[in-house]
Amino acid sequence: MKEREYSVAEARDKLPSLVHEAERGRPVRITRRGKRAAVLISEAAFRRSHRASGRGLGDAILAWRSRYGGVELSNQEVGGWRARGNAGIPELSDRAPRDRPRS
Repeated sequence: MKEREYSVAEARDKLPSLVHEAERGRPVRITRRGKRAAVLISEAAFRRSHRASGRGLGDAILAWRSRYGGVELSNQEVGGWRARGNAGIPELSDRAPRDRPRS
């Protein structure tokens, strides 16, 4: 479905109707000086997008460990990802099962 586009000025004048459009599942794109600047989406679409993206790699690893009883990665290996710029990975050492020795 193609989004409808409105300038910031148009969006300001039509905000209540644009919110209704978004609530009905039709995203609304907003432009500033002819360039795409934002998209107005429903609360339900916003929640779905956040639920689909999850809370981050660290949480995905914790969920996987919980479901399958462990992961063949040490906390040090996972912590190394943080050193490479993945600051969103939570600390695993106090919440994760003990690391399994590699075979």
